[in-house]
Amino acid sequence: MSGSGSGRGRGLARWRPYLEPALVVLTFGALGAGGVAWLLGASRVADLCWVAGTVVAVVPAVLWVLVALRSGRLGVDLIAVLSLVGTLLVGEYLAGALIAVMLSGGRALDAAATRRASRDLKALLERAPRFARRRVGSEVTMVALSDVGVEDVLVVAPGDIVPVDGRVAGATAVLDESALTGESLQVERCAGDTVRSGVVNAGGVFEIRATATAEDSTYAGIVRLARQAGAESAPVVRLADRYAAYFLPLALLMAGSAWLASGSAVRAVAVLVVATPCPLLLAAPVAIVSGLSRASRAGVVIRSGGALENLGHATTLVMDKTGTLTMGQPKVVDVVAAPGIDAGEVLRLAASVDQLSQHVLGEAIVTEALARGLRLSLPADAVEEAGRGVTASLDGRRVTVGKLSDDMATSAWTQTAVNRARLDSAALAWVCIDSAPVGAVLLRDPLRRQAPRTMRRLRKAGFDRLVMLTGDRAEPAREVATVLGLDEVYAQQTPADKVAAVRTEQERAVTVMVGDGINDAPALAAATVGVAMGARGATASSEAADIVLTTDRLDRLADAMDIARWSRRIAVQSAGVGMGLSLLAMAAAALGWLPPAAGALLQEAIDVAVILNALRALHGNPQTEVDLAAGTETMLLEFSAEHDELRDALGQIRDSADRLVENADATALRSVQQSYALLTDRILPHERAEEAQLYPALAAPLQSSEATATMSRTHAEIQRLSDRIGTHVQLAESAGSIQPYQVDDLLACLYGLYALLRLHFVQEEENYFTLAQDD
Repeated sequence: MSGSGSGRGRGLARWRPYLEPALVVLTFGALGAGGVAWLLGASRVADLCWVAGTVVAVVPAVLWVLVALRSGRLGVDLIAVLSLVGTLLVGEYLAGALIAVMLSGGRALDAAATRRASRDLKALLERAPRFARRRVGSEVTMVALSDVGVEDVLVVAPGDIVPVDGRVAGATAVLDESALTGESLQVERCAGDTVRSGVVNAGGVFEIRATATAEDSTYAGIVRLARQAGAESAPVVRLADRYAAYFLPLALLMAGSAWLASGSAVRAVAVLVVATPCPLLLAAPVAIVSGLSRASRAGVVIRSGGALENLGHATTLVMDKTGTLTMGQPKVVDVVAAPGIDAGEVLRLAASVDQLSQHVLGEAIVTEALARGLRLSLPADAVEEAGRGVTASLDGRRVTVGKLSDDMATSAWTQTAVNRARLDSAALAWVCIDSAPVGAVLLRDPLRRQAPRTMRRLRKAGFDRLVMLTGDRAEPAREVATVLGLDEVYAQQTPADKVAAVRTEQERAVTVMVGDGINDAPALAAATVGVAMGARGATASSEAADIVLTTDRLDRLADAMDIARWSRRIAVQSAGVGMGLSLLAMAAAALGWLPPAAGALLQEAIDVAVILNALRALHGNPQTEVDLAAGTETMLLEFSAEHDELRDALGQIRDSADRLVENADATALRSVQQSYALLTDRILPHERAEEAQLYPALAAPLQSSEATATMSRTHAEIQRLSDRIGTHVQLAESAGSIQPYQVDDLLACLYGLYALLRLHFVQEEENYFTLAQDD
């Protein structure tokens, strides 16, 4: 019995898309046939045709009322039934046929609008990969996705969807990530870079080494969420039902009053006819589903219309730090080398040894070395000691990467590295050759490039309280909070502490929680709206969240906030304006100014108008978007890439100052000369190109040339300090060495210029480069 019942259910679902069009054909056919018969003088036949069309509409309308009653709702479909029956009783057969066409047409229009609005969510399901090409030796076979295991080597052909999360092995991959991130530009992933499932191979054949099974991969989690997306439980939809609860007795009261005052049942029927907005209040869910679709195209998967609506009127945002406000993965920020040792060689040695390490710091060191194009050696006899590091034989030497005992960090350069790590809240990975330290790699979890700009956007979107929760120490937490201008910071929080903090915030206002780790899952579930950074987040946090950002761009949350408020505004507007127009038409009908047939035509126009208005939610709020010309976007990406190259070179300026502090000798002079060459050959040409090319191009999208005025002033100061350093170099070269009277001013110029360039780079990246680039 259960099997046959489920079979009938599947059969009904298969035919459901055709029911609304069939009802339109039958009712419109009956109306048209009646019209032809009336023109031919066969009024009796015309009435029979119109009666048939009315009856065809009455049957499904009654079923819709019964379905609503079973779910505890009494909607305006009841008015449709009463008006249809009323037209039959008072002999207004043409009006009945018109109402039937209106009812069926409105249902069909709503169904089509809903299908259009949700097509982006369905696309996630339709494009889910089901097979993969696995290579074993020289043999490539097609296997089911469920058979792919971690460490399997998979071949991705041109046009294929990457089936599981992995790392690029071998050739560089050119990927189209637009389905997950909303970014139209293709990206390149080099050997060793991570690749997420669900992106498309837009280049040649490449291979990946799987780092997760299909079930644990990015795309599978997004698909699970997409299956739950819908607007049935949205509070704004329930609000429409509440509107209907007031609207129904008002319509009946007006119809009854018109009948009693005039003694004409026709007036009562006319009131009911224009009070038949069956698709009218369906405009609210159309707007909500449109918002879900709009959000999915922006890289945000939302479980339900309820989450979208709650996001639309939230005022408190609680965020985890690691992986949410920061990148969530350590990154090499500096390499300190012993005197006479090249910093690049220190990094190469560390990365060569760490190829065999499973530690997260080792992965970051290897990634940085590969990004710099360093040629790594294959280590031998590797031994990893938990909590201490990795030791391996490399080019005939025994190299260790890891911790260093306090009694070995006694030299001046090692103390400099320790102090720099403490000041920068960075971790240290020491590199030793035959037990002697030769360098140190500094790593820290960097702030997301979009984070400051996103915080400003979120405040503008409606959040008046921004709170950070983190299990990290208080010092780095306060540093992040200061940069971002947060209202409250809770450091060293356990998962239980986070849940308690979220509940405390919920007592004050509707609260949104954003996180990405397994330890964030309880807090996400406790919040009014939980948001997971799903592109890199843990499965537990994604499953507990109401909203998942499918890209690592935090500013997508601001996009979702704007979309939520826009969709909710349109939903309420569509329902309110439509009901207002219906009330005016009902008043005209009660006064006898609007006969049933004309009222039916007027109501049809109202219903179509408000549903079309609800579809505006598909296009989002245009005021929140910054449109970039293709050339400007390309220029931003080029200058951003130059920043990435120059950022590493900036350390040369600080190193020159450090050497000058130690001794104003010939070595210090050579270092200052190298810094000045860096300024004149690379940094200053970069800044001049920005001034001449980039800033004028940004004036139009930013709607003002003043938006870059302060950056132009900074360029002038960079030029001034560089010229001052150049003068010092000339004086020192003339005298044969750096003179004592030069030291203080030269140090001020070097340290000042280093700090100014670092700040200037961050400001440009935050204000301009984030318009075009992912983290």
